[in-house]
Amino acid sequence: MAAASLTLSYTSSSAAAASASSSAASSLFSRCSLSHGRFVACDSRSRIYASNTIKCDLSEPFKNVNGKPIVPILNDRTLPKFLETARMEKTVNRNSTRLKLFSGTANSALSQEIAWYMGLELGKINIKRFADGEIYVQLQESVRGCDVYLVQPTCPPANENLMELLIMIDACRRASAKTITAVIPYFGYARADRKTQGRESIAAKLVANLITEAGANRVLACDLHSGQSMGYFDIPVDHVYAQPVILDYLASKRINSQDLVVVSPDVGGVARARAFAKKLSDAPLAIVDKRRHGHNVAEVMNLIGDVKGKVAVMMDDMIDTAGTIAKGAALLHEEGAREVYACCTHAVFSPPAIERLSSGLFQEVIVTNTIPAVVENYFPQLTVLSVANLLGETIWRVHDDCSEPYTACIIVQAYLWRAVYKMHSRGPGCGVSSNKMKEKLRLESLTTVNFVICTSNY
Repeated sequence: MAAASLTLSYTSSSAAAASASSSAASSLFSRCSLSHGRFVACDSRSRIYASNTIKCDLSEPFKNVNGKPIVPILNDRTLPKFLETARMEKTVNRNSTRLKLFSGTANSALSQEIAWYMGLELGKINIKRFADGEIYVQLQESVRGCDVYLVQPTCPPANENLMELLIMIDACRRASAKTITAVIPYFGYARADRKTQGRESIAAKLVANLITEAGANRVLACDLHSGQSMGYFDIPVDHVYAQPVILDYLASKRINSQDLVVVSPDVGGVARARAFAKKLSDAPLAIVDKRRHGHNVAEVMNLIGDVKGKVAVMMDDMIDTAGTIAKGAALLHEEGAREVYACCTHAVFSPPAIERLSSGLFQEVIVTNTIPAVVENYFPQLTVLSVANLLGETIWRVHDDCSEPYTACIIVQAYLWRAVYKMHSRGPGCGVSSNKMKEKLRLESLTTVNFVICTSNY
């Protein structure tokens, strides 16, 4: 039995990059340590999680954990190797026949990534458009008595994708599915969550009613525009945040924590930016405040906070036309910011967003794939991160009836093959010490595996 050395660092999945960026990334997350985390070992099914952002590197090759096979991280380098290995998911599927995962047409690439992470095959479904634009949906396999998960963001074209989701839910309900969970990575109409003027509709509530009445039993959404949208549903809503995915990527940047400042592009996003800053070694916070003092009067933008000589990370839930974030970036440069990064979960990118984002204001624009990226929207500064593993992990936890009283969302980016099993039902009291967990990680042979475990606590 070869002993594995467990080391804490904040690095990329590459072993070479690990040694190069360890010190810089560690300073970025200097407040996090192994002692802050709580490691939990579940019955015969391994599950690990912690209360702070932690990345653990097992720098020697290994074959299994507690008798469970392992497949490395799914990225451009490892995916071909993963596909060449034996399809051991079939063994898993025999024990998970109640879970069915179906994809709509809005973001089929993300759905396939989720299926790969979960070790499942996407369910067979026929979705087509008639000549007059009407949508037809037929499930091509039985879902009777199954827990069905439908992955369909209601991104542009919002009306068409929303209608497709409703018809998919209805088809599953009429096919006697036991439970139906609508997995909505991007929730359209979320910005219409309140009245700003008289005689307006609250479309977010209307969409919530439509999804509920169609037959959904649960909704899984990612980074809703506002928290009150969860209250519009009369069914349970699991709200996860893409914050851990972006944090993991920023950890690979050689940014000293002393040079970092998190910026909210408007007053409404202060809570989101503050939560993000806490994860970045409690980085200082700055706010862009914009005001219009009357009709036909130019908008005045003021900066609250100090960004001179610093690396500014602008955090928002979405970028639509990029007007707000571009004006904010211009102000940051005027105030002496050294570099400006834009981070958001949902890349809506309505015109003229691409022109604004690629104008040289940003060192990098970091988004996720909750909305499918198209070639026309590519520009050199753009980086697209995947939330497939975050959503896949959450789906397994929902399916396994996991209780997570202290963790709003957890991402396991080591991609331990099927390390998403049922936890003890006893709750927080079932934890084991970190020393015991280290002993469990002493394996016969090891491979390079990184995993990030992060909680989101807005």
